Amino acid sequence: MKKTSYPKRDIRILLLEGISPTAVETFQAAGYTQIEQHAKSLPEDELKRRIVDAHFIGIRSRTHLSAEVLAEARRLLAIGCFCIGTNQVDTDAAELAGIPVFNAPYSNTRSVAELVVAEAIMLLRGIPQKSAECHRGGWSKSAAGSHEARGKTIGIVGYGHIGTQVGVLAESLGMQVLFHDIETKLSLGNARPSTDLDDLLQRSDVVTLHVPETPATKLMFGAKQIARMRPGAHLINASRGTVVDIDALATALQSGHIGGAAVDVFPVEPKGNDDAFESPLRGRDNTILTPHVGGSTLEAQDNIGVEVAAKLVRYSDNGSTLSAVNFPEVTLPEHAASHRLLHIHRNVPGVLSQINDIFSKRNINIDGQFLRTDSKVGYVVIDVTADQAQAGELRAALSEIPGTLKTRVLY
Repeated sequence: MKKTSYPKRDIRILLLEGISPTAVETFQAAGYTQIEQHAKSLPEDELKRRIVDAHFIGIRSRTHLSAEVLAEARRLLAIGCFCIGTNQVDTDAAELAGIPVFNAPYSNTRSVAELVVAEAIMLLRGIPQKSAECHRGGWSKSAAGSHEARGKTIGIVGYGHIGTQVGVLAESLGMQVLFHDIETKLSLGNARPSTDLDDLLQRSDVVTLHVPETPATKLMFGAKQIARMRPGAHLINASRGTVVDIDALATALQSGHIGGAAVDVFPVEPKGNDDAFESPLRGRDNTILTPHVGGSTLEAQDNIGVEVAAKLVRYSDNGSTLSAVNFPEVTLPEHAASHRLLHIHRNVPGVLSQINDIFSKRNINIDGQFLRTDSKVGYVVIDVTADQAQAGELRAALSEIPGTLKTRVLY
């Protein structure tokens, strides 16, 4: 059996925030047994202590891996974000430490889309107000302001994986689907692109936002955009809390220009379930507020557990960085009789020639090699014909190349 620089029995995996058991099952099925689990995020001081010995860490949205925390992670090989976003990780600092970051951008797509369509129906029927009145002992049995979804227009801002699924589900209800995206997208079903954002806002009975958090989307939906919506139309935000000007939305809900809203994400969110939730949207009968649970179904969490754990296993077992969010994407088919070495380095001129010179001087044949770089780092996977002792010697020599961040012998 080929030896590795990190035998599976010695690799330590730290999982925080109650990550799905499917992740643990995936690791165990691949032969990894040293798995430490925590139901919640850890205070920063404890996180620094725990991460020192971890080779892999799995987190969700509440754990923040800053450059300061990552400086303590001297053994860390990779980070798994068991969620969609990676804003909680300093991905630049991770990359410069030779640590790829993986996430699950698609596994909760269906869960978010189902919630959005359900909320669209509830808003069109005026259910939030009627429910609130019943809770207060009132009884408002009336069809006034209550509409079927069939025949209404839903405007989707951001026609990506979630936006397209919202469109498919909404169309199955008989809704007309408009979408707006900064990139040209192929429409599914009978969905049609709007001329621009203003066109979508003026034509939609329900507007739902599905854009990522970027500098361009920060407060992209403010008083100006809300004013261009149809009077009485509804707004749904299940994307990011920084996208909507909450105060402007509260004003429009109060005035009645917006008939109702459903908001799942907020500019400032409680750090834990025991902390108070504060928002100018609280107490409004025509508003559905949910605690960032768009993707929080058991099915989604199980899918995320499998997806991210599988990516970490592939990286650990064969060096694949496909779909890493902060790293050059490299994959190389295995050569059965070869030893595989990994070399992560700063992207400076001449590194590859120095790598190959090491093999050339030792008269060692390269069976396969794949190098990719970005502006910060280079990552090369190398399969060579060598014995175990030579593989260890090669790794030591590769580690001496100036600019080297990490080296490994995989097998």
